[in-house]
Amino acid sequence: MRNLKIYIAYDGSCYHGWQRQENNITVQQVIEDTMSRILGENVTAAGCSRTDAGVHAREYCLTVKTDKPIPCGGLVRAMNGQLPDDIAVKSCEDAPEDFHARFSSHGKEYVYLINTAPVRDVFANRHALHYPHPLDETELDRISKLYVGEHDLKAFCRAESQALHRSTVRTVYSAGVERSGDTVTFTVSGSGFLHNTVRIMVGTLLWISEGKISEANIERAFATGDRELLGVTAPPNGLYLNKVLY
Repeated sequence: MRNLKIYIAYDGSCYHGWQRQENNITVQQVIEDTMSRILGENVTAAGCSRTDAGVHAREYCLTVKTDKPIPCGGLVRAMNGQLPDDIAVKSCEDAPEDFHARFSSHGKEYVYLINTAPVRDVFANRHALHYPHPLDETELDRISKLYVGEHDLKAFCRAESQALHRSTVRTVYSAGVERSGDTVTFTVSGSGFLHNTVRIMVGTLLWISEGKISEANIERAFATGDRELLGVTAPPNGLYLNKVLY
């Protein structure tokens, strides 16, 4: 039995996240249905992460078990010939039997894009948050470093999702904010993230910039787990799974 390690990229605008659902179209469903047609067998894909509805991925890893002898290059070409335009297979390789897209990962990197232009870019609405207000990227970069380290991220998670996690403690490896023209980018990497963590981090930085809360609220939220100390949950359209760490 082969264990295929496959990297894909997708625009999540039209999907209800990665994980297959009964009544909504998801990226996993499209991938599994496409591979099943090509391989002539029922395929189950194990994904590296459960991205939310509307969230994108520049580098998403999945694994598939199959005994079909199709060459990896041929599978990439066949899938890209049948997948919709908003999903692409970047690569495929035979991986060790014990490799798993999710459980073999030691971290992920996410990027969130903010468009600060006075007028919204109609061609980028699905791919960045339009925020036509002043942002001091140097100051936000400094504040973002408060996220780095091992923390209890309970406050940085949807309350109804907390019960799904055995532990809410995670290690954030790096965090930073930079600007290129009208685009401000927040980048964060860590051992793992809870549901909506990165979007809450972004919303918190925006509220601090607006003077609605203090940067001291971040440390208090780590200590207390109080979601009310933090900013709004930023919309999904600016978020990208940028890299999976193995």
